Amino acid sequence: MLSNVSIFLLTGVLLCVQVDRTEVIRSCINPTFSKVFTLDYYFEEVQRLRFELYDMNSSHNGMREIDCLGAMECTLGQIVSQRKLCRALLKQSNTVGKSMITITAEELTGNDDYVELSFSARKLDDKDFFSKSDPFLEIYRVNDDGTQQLVYRTETVMNNLNPVWKTFKTSLNCLCSGDHERILKCTVWDWDSNGKHDFIGEFEATFKEMRGAIDGKQVQWECINPKYKVKKKNYRNSGIVILNQCKIIKMHSFLDYIMGGCQIQFTVAIDFTASNGDPRNSCSLHYIHPYQPNEYLKALVAVGEICQDYDRCAISTVSHDFAINFNEENPECAGIQGVVEAYQNCLPKIQLYGPTNIAPIIQKVANSASEEVHTREAMQYFILLILTDGVITDMADTREAIVHASHLPMSIIIVGVGNADFTDMQTLDGDDGILRSPKGEPVLRDIVQFVPFRNFKHASPAALAKTVLAEVPNQVVDYYNSKGIKPKVPSEFEAPRTFGH
Repeated sequence: MLSNVSIFLLTGVLLCVQVDRTEVIRSCINPTFSKVFTLDYYFEEVQRLRFELYDMNSSHNGMREIDCLGAMECTLGQIVSQRKLCRALLKQSNTVGKSMITITAEELTGNDDYVELSFSARKLDDKDFFSKSDPFLEIYRVNDDGTQQLVYRTETVMNNLNPVWKTFKTSLNCLCSGDHERILKCTVWDWDSNGKHDFIGEFEATFKEMRGAIDGKQVQWECINPKYKVKKKNYRNSGIVILNQCKIIKMHSFLDYIMGGCQIQFTVAIDFTASNGDPRNSCSLHYIHPYQPNEYLKALVAVGEICQDYDRCAISTVSHDFAINFNEENPECAGIQGVVEAYQNCLPKIQLYGPTNIAPIIQKVANSASEEVHTREAMQYFILLILTDGVITDMADTREAIVHASHLPMSIIIVGVGNADFTDMQTLDGDDGILRSPKGEPVLRDIVQFVPFRNFKHASPAALAKTVLAEVPNQVVDYYNSKGIKPKVPSEFEAPRTFGH
């Protein structure tokens, strides 16, 4: 029987850095550790982890002997996408032992929620001679150093001592830095056109107090003018400010959807047009060098290595839409390595020719994504990776296809390979302006990221992946939040799958 057990969590590729270790559990062969490892998660990065399990025994002379019972390597993405990952522990000889390790993941909730507030006031002081006050309300967050940060300023309600201001929304981070007991300084002013607004009064509040209005109950504060309170003997207040409604709006994160069962459907489209050159020629962009991967392979592996942790990889091509594994009924490959093998195997069997049309592959993936729209469930999100060597020949159709796809759970990544002029491709990105269809219809949301591979020729593959995938988490969240689709809770989708090593 084991005397005690500990787990070491290490990260890195060539250099392993110990992040943390669990507590020691004595005399137990099926330990459950209470220690929680807290890690920052980045979708656009491959975060490799190594778990090592140790048995710590005490010898007769009082010295401790440590035996490694096994180790397991995985990525943080695999753990996150499965929520519960079960793997066999490998011994030092890389043989599978009898021991298993189970790792569960849970997102630490932050302060990304929004709050909707609705204020009014009653019997405010009249500051104008020939009419009534024109009041507006300001809310300031009092920082730790005593400084004040304006959070929100309402509109001005003209000529009214009993104003009802419009409902507004702000994040809890902005309102109170997530601290429900942080002081909020609220001031009421009488607006003047010359900018010299007249002070009516002020009060202090906390979000904890504001929460009292969540169930429809009003919360109110006396609006006090400190000068009047000192000078006027019978002064009570300069009016009453009322919070009529406080509504917390849950803003779901990318992790909420991924850990709620949303799968990334990853499709790779490769340009096999003649402009790439004959693959048998060493000058070709598709040439398979025995020691150095070409740009297509580098880009494919850099991006695919991350996306493969979230689902399988479906394969298509740009020009004439055939499956490069030559299986039209099942064009899916086993992970990114399966994609690489299918790409290398098909090159000697195909004839390269033009034109370079990418609208058909966008429409094909969009057709699959449109089926997901009808389910009203956040279960599948589609990422299309297009690798191409030059300017496309169906720009009008491509713009039309992208505008249509912007309404769907879909993102498009385009990597330009080679030294062609990619100026037209930049317009598809939408970073320099809103992309429109030939008919003038704008994209509903920005879903395209274009990157020339030559900008990363001397950088690490991780740098390319980080750039092209950085916008995907926000694109996923923006789509589902705009549709009002909430992530499922773990009990609502299939039980976690077990991965073999």
